Amino acid sequence: MIPHLAVTMGDPAGVGPEIIVKACRKLKDRLDAGELRLLIIGSTPALRAAQDAIDNAPPIPEVTADDASWPALACLQAGPEGEPIRPGVLSMDAGRFAFLAVERGVRLAQAGRIQGIVTAPLNKEALNKAGYHYAGHTDMLADLTGARGSVMMLAHGNMRVSHVTTHVALEEVPKRLTPERLRYVIDLTDEALRGLGLPRRRIAVAALNPHAGEGGLFGRQDIDVSEPVIRRCVEEGLDVVGPVPGDTVFVKLRAGQFDAVVAMYHDQGHIPVKLLGFNVNPATGAWDALSGVNITLGLPIIRTSVDHGTAFDIAGKGIANETSLIEAIDYARALAACAAPAQPPAQPAEDLP
Repeated sequence: MIPHLAVTMGDPAGVGPEIIVKACRKLKDRLDAGELRLLIIGSTPALRAAQDAIDNAPPIPEVTADDASWPALACLQAGPEGEPIRPGVLSMDAGRFAFLAVERGVRLAQAGRIQGIVTAPLNKEALNKAGYHYAGHTDMLADLTGARGSVMMLAHGNMRVSHVTTHVALEEVPKRLTPERLRYVIDLTDEALRGLGLPRRRIAVAALNPHAGEGGLFGRQDIDVSEPVIRRCVEEGLDVVGPVPGDTVFVKLRAGQFDAVVAMYHDQGHIPVKLLGFNVNPATGAWDALSGVNITLGLPIIRTSVDHGTAFDIAGKGIANETSLIEAIDYARALAACAAPAQPPAQPAEDLP
């Protein structure tokens, strides 16, 4: 079965409509051949405006949620239109659409109409102005699906990095590194690699401290927490090594010695992936392409996302790059093409992120 994926528009005042139309244009042959099925959810007027502004934009017919079947490429209105949404202008209505699109996608996934969700970027300020008080997509999806714990994985090529912690202060990271949380992240990482069809699933756990603590001189978390968890994983048949010092583990990942790394905190995992994923124009010093995918593990549904923001400063100018969105679609399709995702491992309430 070819999975049917929902692509939520995110904030329609951002680059979401443009990168969606450009991605559909680039994926047209695969859509026409029946190798891919996409349902765009958001503001139809914003989508039509992007189509009008982009050369050779593919036709995207509008459908309803009650239709018995949908064509390979179609769009679904997320909710009633309010004030006109203008590119690059923060508004409450744009934040409302960002939420409604995701809510629609989740309900369709729960009903079995779609097999995964790919999210374009939203704006947190607009979302909160609309009355939806979430820090972003991850919190929203956890609330809508009832998930009690999630894990962020960033992916770019063979660089796959999941995170023990993300949006917390550095001083909080050692407190969040518990045996339960680390094992939860390792198990979800192994499950994701299996879903991507990787046969061996070699996982390296990055050290929290320099030189993995240098025998306790620089901290004992790697020795007292990470090492026993890794040892139990190996005893139970998982291919896990570490703790590997953070200044070398990503070089080894890029070299293909591992299939994924478990990072301890946000910047430790994000910096290497984004350094490789941002293509910088040497003549101007600006980046002209963004590559990378954000995959949320631990949800009862499949969700991938672009690894960039709404880019209000270039919205509506026709220069946004669709590479990250196409990669997110490909990752979601690969995950959805396998068996339905298993329930995430149990995690004690006190160790939830």
